[in-house]
Amino acid sequence: MDLHNKEILPDEILPVVIIGNGPSGICLSYLLSGYTPYLSPGAGHPNPLLHSKLGDQPHLSLLEQDLEYLCEGLEGRSSNPVAVLFDSLLLPDSDFGLDHASPLAWRYEPERATPHLVLGKGPPGGAWHAMEGSMLTLSLANWMELPGLKLKDWMRDKRRNVRNDRATPAEIASYYQHYVSQMSLGQSFACGTTVTSVTRQPGNQEGSPPCWRVTGLQRREGEELGDGSSVSQEVSFSLCANNVVLATGTHDIPARLGVEGESLPFVCHSFWELEAAISRGELDQSSDPVLVVGAGLTAADAVLAAHHLNTPVYHAFRRSVTDPGLIFNQLPKLLYPEYHKVHQMMTQQQHQPGPLQNQAHNHSQHSSSSPSSSSNSSSSSSSSYAGYLSFPCHRVVAFRPDRKCVLESDSGRRTVVQVSMALVLIGAHPNLSFLPDNGRPLGLNPDEPITCRRNPLEVDPFTYQVVSADGPGLYAMGPLVGENFVRFLKGGALAIASHLAQRHTEARGAESNAQRLTERRVDRQTETEVCVLDS
Repeated sequence: MDLHNKEILPDEILPVVIIGNGPSGICLSYLLSGYTPYLSPGAGHPNPLLHSKLGDQPHLSLLEQDLEYLCEGLEGRSSNPVAVLFDSLLLPDSDFGLDHASPLAWRYEPERATPHLVLGKGPPGGAWHAMEGSMLTLSLANWMELPGLKLKDWMRDKRRNVRNDRATPAEIASYYQHYVSQMSLGQSFACGTTVTSVTRQPGNQEGSPPCWRVTGLQRREGEELGDGSSVSQEVSFSLCANNVVLATGTHDIPARLGVEGESLPFVCHSFWELEAAISRGELDQSSDPVLVVGAGLTAADAVLAAHHLNTPVYHAFRRSVTDPGLIFNQLPKLLYPEYHKVHQMMTQQQHQPGPLQNQAHNHSQHSSSSPSSSSNSSSSSSSSYAGYLSFPCHRVVAFRPDRKCVLESDSGRRTVVQVSMALVLIGAHPNLSFLPDNGRPLGLNPDEPITCRRNPLEVDPFTYQVVSADGPGLYAMGPLVGENFVRFLKGGALAIASHLAQRHTEARGAESNAQRLTERRVDRQTETEVCVLDS
């Protein structure tokens, strides 16, 4: 099926609309399509407490069980309890490097399927299609996979071994796209769509219940031209849904420093702009240094890319190299040798200002010499990397039109460096422009912008319903609720699918009760009429 040309019908109220077709939306679509997890007969779990609880009602699917009860006593690397539970069931004891078989068995039960629509700007896989294609992912390959299709098996069919148990973003994006096809989920996906508004609609006098209205634009291919190409057009759509799931991720809008000169043309905010400069031949070993701002993995990738070209690098970041919150201090060295290399550079080749230099003119030594000439004594050791200089506990004060950048240490000492380009890689914010005030009222702190780490959307920990929504039926999952890793965002899909199934069961029970009451009234009325006739 050509997903880009999928029609969106405006005249029906859909049970569920999912905004975002990355791994979050794909996993939820899988669960809503009738794929149901059960405890496999005879299976065990290495956690004795969880194993005992799973044995209480083995005939029930995981969607029908009390998730809060199952979560009690579990610990993991996520702050969301259902994420820890589902990860523990899919990948038991994987944090310890063990490869226990999952105790879950998946059954396809189409009678459980919930009609839904997944909206996404591009092909299934979301932001993974825009990520750099050759570098290895942070997570192990099996942590990136979705239920029902082993990534390693898929890779084996592609006749390629997964290097170091890790894959590239391009491979992961291809896997997610194949997953949607393999699991026959494509009929629920509408790609090429941009959501522009999500609002709560009240019920009307005709009896229509309250619902959520989702409006936006869908990109469709127009008539084919003589040269074989076609002109795309954007068509507006509007539909109603009982439930809306926000699964957009947080990679839409690069975070900014908010300092003077940040809009100058040599200041960039994405890794791709560095790649573009490299492809244009603008950077080599004779270039002025590239300034990389940030201490995350994207910043590390930029350092590695520039270092590969022997281009000098200045690396400025706010944290100390020993800060336990620094991502490099949380990664095993054997699994992530390239990031360990960057951390080693950050630690061993730090900027050491001269004791008597005029702070306002510190740039003189940097503009006239390579970064390595200003590093500490350890840079002369065999483990040093020429052309790199780190500035721990520094912030950017300003960028100047002459390509000079002013850095300031925690102690207030300023250093001015001459650069060829600056890369500000300090994270990204989600694009929630389709929500009132960009979704701020829905965050943990309504006064701050929504961010994955500092201010995610506030949701119920066991249902993932948005706490401050205008009405019931608004859910959020994935990075929007603080889950950066694919292995944990799957828990959000479980929580939402379970809650939707519970609400559906309750609604059917209420309908049955109402029908029984109606039948009783009719029976009583009939009995009364018979009595009157007999008299």
